[in-house]
Amino acid sequence: MPQVALVSPDHLYSLLLEPEPEPYTMWWTLNGRRPEQAWGWTARFSSHTPVEILAALTDTLLQPEPDTAPEIWPLLTGAGWTHEHDERGDEIARHPDGILCLRQWHTGTHGRYFWTVETPLPGYRNVWNATLDDVIPQHLLAAFVSALALDEPVQRAMYDVPHTHLVRHEQRGPQGAELAAARKARLATARSLARKARRKAAPPTTQNGPPPAVRAAALPPRPSAAPTAGRGR
Repeated sequence: MPQVALVSPDHLYSLLLEPEPEPYTMWWTLNGRRPEQAWGWTARFSSHTPVEILAALTDTLLQPEPDTAPEIWPLLTGAGWTHEHDERGDEIARHPDGILCLRQWHTGTHGRYFWTVETPLPGYRNVWNATLDDVIPQHLLAAFVSALALDEPVQRAMYDVPHTHLVRHEQRGPQGAELAAARKARLATARSLARKARRKAAPPTTQNGPPPAVRAAALPPRPSAAPTAGRGR
């Protein structure tokens, strides 16, 4: 049960992994803020959150913020999700299978609202769930929701998922060495982006002491070499 804390070079973002004995509790906490913000935002994810969905959000932190971001609900309705308002004025989108849903619900306090993802099963608690603040930047929320809308198979070991009776297993896609190479390439890309972000966040360096030309001029002149005695040919 290791605890892991990652902090961005500019100290604007942090990702915490805090495992608990109960597997259905919130294990992941992502905190962030813009430089001009007095307070930040928080997103929390339970232990069974698919890594591809969480990574879609964290990978976006390494990219420059775009000038515009897409609207949220069309990302889901364009993938076949339903979208409706409930009796309290909250909005909800549901996956066609009825298990996965995204809800925007208002707290009734100072006009605030939250985004929540739920995966309810009859007779079970949520397979996984997530909660995101209303002040999370739009492009980060869009990246997260776009990952929700994807309907592509994911790589998992046989039966290495909760509620395996709901999952169809097929041996397809990259295997063995191909999968390892893809992971290595992904890590190399992430490290390269992280180095760029670190250089961008680093304060400009100042040179101590006089410039090289001044230092060179301050040194005493070297004595000329004495002529060498004649050497036989």
